[in-house]
Amino acid sequence: RRCVQETVIEQQPMVLKVQAPIKIFGDIHGQYSDLMRFFDLWGSPSDNGQEGDIECFDYLFLGDYVDRGSHSLETMCLLLALKIRFPDQIHLLRGNHEDRWINNGFGFSEECATRLGEDPDDEDSVFNRVNQLFDWLPLAAVIEDKIICLHGGIGSTLNYVEEIECLQRPLEVIHEVSTIEQQLVVDILWSDPTDNDSEIGIHANTIRDPNGTGNIVKFGPDRVQQFLDLNNLSMIIRAHECVMDGFERFAAGSLITVFSATDYCQKHKNAGAVLILKKNFEITPKLIYPSSTNVGNWIDDEETLKKRPPTPPRWKNTLPRKSSYE
Repeated sequence: RRCVQETVIEQQPMVLKVQAPIKIFGDIHGQYSDLMRFFDLWGSPSDNGQEGDIECFDYLFLGDYVDRGSHSLETMCLLLALKIRFPDQIHLLRGNHEDRWINNGFGFSEECATRLGEDPDDEDSVFNRVNQLFDWLPLAAVIEDKIICLHGGIGSTLNYVEEIECLQRPLEVIHEVSTIEQQLVVDILWSDPTDNDSEIGIHANTIRDPNGTGNIVKFGPDRVQQFLDLNNLSMIIRAHECVMDGFERFAAGSLITVFSATDYCQKHKNAGAVLILKKNFEITPKLIYPSSTNVGNWIDDEETLKKRPPTPPRWKNTLPRKSSYE
């Protein structure tokens, strides 16, 4: 059986070509109430003529829709419904949690089993069907030939946008890397910038790769500039890392990280952000802050959390929150 959303997504390319103005969201991680707050405060993708602004803005989501938070099902149902309703204006990229090997252990599988009463291993389970769809999600989007957006980063192997376009779907993420194509996918979904602009080159990512396989790396500002120069681009926008103010600049502003889930795993007290990119390429971040409506995570007992800890934020903000992003 083919679903409408499967047909729509499979017909679109691995690298989307999108236009400004556009709103760009980072990780949501099943925090449906945060997504609703963004829509309530800064406009929603509807055509009702009131709060809706889909006639003025495209919407780009950079992945990690599921896991951790307690409402991955609502988050996915809404985003897929919006994708069906506005297939050329709602853009969904793949994150590292859109991978059954990951979301089988970080909340989505348990949510499907508990709330839907299903066996996630069944061929026709919601869990299985959604993960089949994830294997078709695009890995990147390029905004008007100037800005590339992806979930993680460029790692050590991504040099040209065309390399992403050549990847075949359905795409299974292979974590025990044995080919250059498999490493490329891991770089796109898992890599991070180095801790600051003074750390150049490629470094081990010990937090995400504690076993030292070398498959997950950090890339410096020199790699960012090299990639932009090779592809005649001006900026990278990515998600993947919790940042305390919801967004953070790197490589002298040539890379921006955006993270949309507040108080990640109820541990970090971080803000969430959406980036509003105007037609003239001016970027305005809009923030929301932790709320009592974000109740519960699928991994909430301390012993289990120790085994599957949330990635720590890039930095601990000790300044008054407003002064850190003005």
